[in-house]
Amino acid sequence: VQLQASGGGLVQAGESLRLSCAASGRTFSNHVMGWFRQAPGKEREFVAAITWNDINTIYADSVKGRFTISRDSVKNMVFLQMNNLKAEDTAVYYCAANINRRGYNFADIAGIAGYYAYWGLGTLVTVSS
Repeated sequence: VQLQASGGGLVQAGESLRLSCAASGRTFSNHVMGWFRQAPGKEREFVAAITWNDINTIYADSVKGRFTISRDSVKNMVFLQMNNLKAEDTAVYYCAANINRRGYNFADIAGIAGYYAYWGLGTLVTVSS
């Protein structure tokens, strides 16, 4: 499995960016796809996640209403549309994936980094205030 994140860059506060994650190596139906971020000197934190099949989504409170996660099943890609960016959104953003295991509630596991078996290299987002 390979996950390749792209789309990061330098923007000003209030602007938008769209991150992409190209997924390959298997069929991603019945998978959970997530975005996490890590700011300098801080731990990796959950941003958003989506279930590939039924497109359930969940967001961290800090990005709710500003970020939107989506997926394109034809292109095998996951996106993170980030609007109204703030300086505190500055971080390296990572996409992650794992099988949506039976017996696990999506809302309970989506935000746990240890749940995800596959990770891509990050893409840097810098928001200047």
